[in-house]
Amino acid sequence: MTKPVIWRLAIVAGAVLAIELACRTGIIDRVTMVPPSQMAVALVKMAVGAPWFWPDALSTFQNIVAATAMSIVPGFLIGLIVHAMPRLRAVLNPVFLSYYSVPTFVFYPLLIVVFGINSVSLIVMGAMFGIVAMVSATLASIDRIPRVYVKVARVTGLSPWQTAVQIQLPAATPHLITGIKLAVTYSVIGVIAGEFIIATSGLGRRLKLAYNDFDTATMYGLILLIFIAVAIVNIMLQHWESRVHRRWYRT
Repeated sequence: MTKPVIWRLAIVAGAVLAIELACRTGIIDRVTMVPPSQMAVALVKMAVGAPWFWPDALSTFQNIVAATAMSIVPGFLIGLIVHAMPRLRAVLNPVFLSYYSVPTFVFYPLLIVVFGINSVSLIVMGAMFGIVAMVSATLASIDRIPRVYVKVARVTGLSPWQTAVQIQLPAATPHLITGIKLAVTYSVIGVIAGEFIIATSGLGRRLKLAYNDFDTATMYGLILLIFIAVAIVNIMLQHWESRVHRRWYRT
């Protein structure tokens, strides 16, 4: 275990302990937040005894996986196209830079009209959050690829598609992982927030119900579950990124 990992674990453990003590001693009101230990107990009780838990959790995580895929794959392809067309990139750059200043949730009523109150609306919402982050990461990653790689692809007669898959994608991978991380994070936000606004199932809907009922333990238990799931995915991506960097930049 490396020192950075040890430091991260120590910081997380210290933060959890501090919150636990603050809740137990009354510094933080129990109405506002419950101790992390109580969050964990509530999560276990829901997983064991709540009939809605596993169907809703499965629904949410399926939507997140689909939204993430819709962010990463089209985002990479759009990034390739925009990078290949400098004039188009000059036009779209201000849009990319200002995209997250616009609350994407304003489009959710339109998505409901188009797709209905179902998983498709939630998936599209999550993808709308993550795709621009992936496009921006793709553009930045391709900018770092040495031009000689593309020249070699042209000399060898590779098609644009072959160049993208065989040359640009492998060469950009060390830097694309940052975009993938952002796509995962934004997709989670989009799906959970969409479920919170209006949905017939999912963890976001359960969060809303617990919030409305002042069921603090259930609410924070679900938040803990989402946090753990996203943390595990990020740890896996971080490990993958470290391996790619070691392999790519080894001497």
